Amino acid sequence: NKMKILQLDKNHPLITEQLSSKGFEIDDDFSSPYDEVLKKIHEYDGIIIRSRIPVDRNLIEHGRNLKFIARVGAGMENIDGEFATRSGISLISSPEGNRDAVAEHVLGMLLILMNRLFIASNEVKNGIWKREENRGDELLGKTFGIIGYGNMGKAVAKRLSGFGVKVIFHDILPNLSDEFATQVSLEQLQEEADILSLHLPITPETRYIFNAELISGMKKNFYFINTARGENVNTKDLVKAMKSGKIKAACLDVLEFEKPSFENLDAKNEDLEYLLHSENAIVTPHIAGWTIQSKEKLAQIIVDKILAQFS
Repeated sequence: NKMKILQLDKNHPLITEQLSSKGFEIDDDFSSPYDEVLKKIHEYDGIIIRSRIPVDRNLIEHGRNLKFIARVGAGMENIDGEFATRSGISLISSPEGNRDAVAEHVLGMLLILMNRLFIASNEVKNGIWKREENRGDELLGKTFGIIGYGNMGKAVAKRLSGFGVKVIFHDILPNLSDEFATQVSLEQLQEEADILSLHLPITPETRYIFNAELISGMKKNFYFINTARGENVNTKDLVKAMKSGKIKAACLDVLEFEKPSFENLDAKNEDLEYLLHSENAIVTPHIAGWTIQSKEKLAQIIVDKILAQFS
């Protein structure tokens, strides 16, 4: 029998092309709400998602024929992974596909802020020519601290190898040091880092891991980068530290106030308003992993993993 797959988000067409050519039957549904998907999920052997529909226990129970759930991306927090695994369903993701995009985005945001590129460019376009006020800050000689040394963290460390920075990281798994970065305790990272970048999934342990306590443990005033998940960061504590100067500037691709689908912001409040209007913050719309190349790589990895298990 042909395996039937339901694709719930638009992805690169190669997914449909390649899986169809291998005998899989692919149905696309990019618009039905959760309740409609619930009614037909039992017809499918697999689903391919991004973030539009939460794959919770209820959906998994209705999908009694499901053999796999594939997410085109890295984070799996919109899937009840524990229940899926207990139900004998294979979980597939593709963090390898957008790690290079994330690493380049991290560097791009940081260089823009440290060299005041947006500010200076806007001033010149408005007839203002300031040189001393726009004196930049160099990466060379700084210590770059990473929390979370998986696919994304490693890709960032690798990109930094030509910048003359010392790269250190903290991770809950042991023995991860490599040619690009050295593993240290959280305390040593807080002692040494001039820049701090988060590369963590969202779990009960990592929700609001970046908070007043972690910030106050940082010995130096520092630059902060988050391309992981918005809820890794307590925004109120972040803004307070920016106002005090403890955080020199923040590069944020994700925000605590995003919708679960990542398609827009859920809330407006004074902390968010501060970030959106601060010269010392650069904010992008959850696009660190979104490049022309990563769209294709993410899809190809998903196809390869599905074929490896089910063809």
